[in-house]
Amino acid sequence: MIRLDAATVLLQWAVGGSFFLWFTTHRHQVSAGYGWLLRITYAVIALGGVAAAFATDVLVAREVCAVAFATILLSTLRRKNVNFDIIAPIVGAVGMLIGAIAAADGAGDIIVSLLRVLVGAAFLGAVSDAMLLGHWYLVQPGMPRKTLNELVTVVIWLLPFEVVVMLLPTGMFSVITGAVDDGWNGTLGWFWVACAMTTCVLGFVTRAALKEKSYSAVMAATGLMYLAILTAFGTDLVARAVLA
Repeated sequence: MIRLDAATVLLQWAVGGSFFLWFTTHRHQVSAGYGWLLRITYAVIALGGVAAAFATDVLVAREVCAVAFATILLSTLRRKNVNFDIIAPIVGAVGMLIGAIAAADGAGDIIVSLLRVLVGAAFLGAVSDAMLLGHWYLVQPGMPRKTLNELVTVVIWLLPFEVVVMLLPTGMFSVITGAVDDGWNGTLGWFWVACAMTTCVLGFVTRAALKEKSYSAVMAATGLMYLAILTAFGTDLVARAVLA
């Protein structure tokens, strides 16, 4: 069994989002304000994970890493060298992996837990940053679309890995077949399938929308990414909650 821990989930989300902040800004095509927005956002999410830990079950090493992660993000708000942005997700990832190991009951579960947290961090971070970057075009309309296209492409490529790690035993096949009781006669298993398929469709439709030359195409892509966040979190968290 692999327990689902809110503190690890929030840190996972923050780490993935901050990594793709570096991925987006290291070419210096996005204005500084976007970096400030995301650093503050993900620092708050990570600290929210620490608060959740104190309300449930504290894991000292994870919480120390989460606080260090948030501190590094906030301390780099005014830095012009965006390469420093890679430091925070590295520190946060250590705490995230500690949480993944603590959530597993056996050696086999540890490997699956690590894979799910790592892939989930990248997947949730990429889809969240794609939506936030789409919004940033309102502030910086002249920004190249290539940057947003890259994030959407990353979401599409990560989705198969997200699905595979959730199928690793004991995985979602067991829920669909009824070997694992989801409490809803298998409904949540099929809901997970629907979330994964819908995320895939939304990714490809978003990329198609970005091929249109009009500015409204970017806003349409942003709206589609809003929906993709919901289905992406359904793909990740519904599976982990059912299998916990």
